[in-house]
Amino acid sequence: MENKSNLLVGPDDKVGIVESGFLGLQHVLAMDIYVPPIILAGMMSMGLSDQMGLLQSTFLAAGIGTILQTYFFMKMPVSQGPSFVPLGAAAGVVLASGGINNGMGNLVGALLVGSIILIIMGTTGIFQKIISKLVPALVGGTIITCVGLSLIPSALNDNIFKASGNINNNIILASITALTLLVAVGISMRFPNVRRFFRTGSIILALAVGTIASTMMGIFDWETVSKAAWFSLPQRTVFHYGIHFSASAIITFIIIYAVITTETTGTWFAMGAVTNHKISKKQWNMGIIGEGFSCLIASLLGTTPVTGYSTNAGIISITGVASKRVFLFAGVWFTILGFFSKLSAFLAAIPAPVIGGVFAIICVTIMLNGLNVIRSLHTTDRDIYIIGLPIILTLALVLLPQSVVKQAPQLLQYLLGSPIAIAAVSAILLNLLMPNVKEAISKTEAA
Repeated sequence: MENKSNLLVGPDDKVGIVESGFLGLQHVLAMDIYVPPIILAGMMSMGLSDQMGLLQSTFLAAGIGTILQTYFFMKMPVSQGPSFVPLGAAAGVVLASGGINNGMGNLVGALLVGSIILIIMGTTGIFQKIISKLVPALVGGTIITCVGLSLIPSALNDNIFKASGNINNNIILASITALTLLVAVGISMRFPNVRRFFRTGSIILALAVGTIASTMMGIFDWETVSKAAWFSLPQRTVFHYGIHFSASAIITFIIIYAVITTETTGTWFAMGAVTNHKISKKQWNMGIIGEGFSCLIASLLGTTPVTGYSTNAGIISITGVASKRVFLFAGVWFTILGFFSKLSAFLAAIPAPVIGGVFAIICVTIMLNGLNVIRSLHTTDRDIYIIGLPIILTLALVLLPQSVVKQAPQLLQYLLGSPIAIAAVSAILLNLLMPNVKEAISKTEAA
């Protein structure tokens, strides 16, 4: 398990306001939360005003959700962001209802019902009982490993190899960014006097160098930034779309929320591992209540659910900073972005390879934290399969052609689109079904 001595700043340690603001911005820059709303806008053929409204609402929901989770509900360094899981279902609900004008009301209604169910699960204590019964340390470590593993292909393919532009330039740009990050971390290890600066600021330094390099290569789109308004209020909220309740949409999103919750559980395990913190029963329940309120706010703002964002565990591993105050400032930055259109446009204009160069390393650190949890346990032959098969399934789903996914029934498509959820479910089932020889022998001897 991650040793607390590897952290420069613990969750409850105080960090100065200026430094907290700087490090909070670093989390924001490393979280490409603008990608899901942009993808969704394309799937629903949104116009520019609707697209910008969706982007602003997503930033604002992520900011409010981050502040709620970090300081009022889970009280851990947790940052919220939009999940990729609901995108296909959200577009399907909207398009099946006649498009943006009529369909968004149905989507908002379904999202509201799902978020209220999450709040009820936490309030009644059901969620924690499920976790304590089904997710011991072995399963938790396996889920963390699969979280990191499932994100690596996205970091490389979506952000580098298949991103727009010349692939050679993309690889060069990603390499420059990744190398800058490694150099910064290396300097922090070699020179103790500057350790804190280079380690805590390693990601923002890498992104800054990558942005400068992309500008010199003519890849950064400054025209989009210059045309964007400086400030504007989110216009595409529940007041614009209204609320409608559709039985089919609600059933669809109850299933989607179940998948998202499984993913979030893995994210929380990862965060607990890197901060060397065992999540208490109360925190599990309060966390799911906070998740419910985050999703409730997102739905009222007219965007898809914002949930625990897994990349932050990797960022903490690299920077060594787990201060809740830093995450509070990350929430503040997201909230500002909800109104500061020019800055939102700047973040959206950062080329994907720049993000990908950092994102790939972050994903690896998440995966290794999961393996560290497993390494600290005494494993048996039975455990090899509990660990191994979810990893195989994760890779299989990541590599599965989309043509196969589209031929599957709708419910199965949601699951196939979430390797983390499939990995979590398979690890839980294997742990329940695989015979525990030691336990069986102990019970026989006791009899």
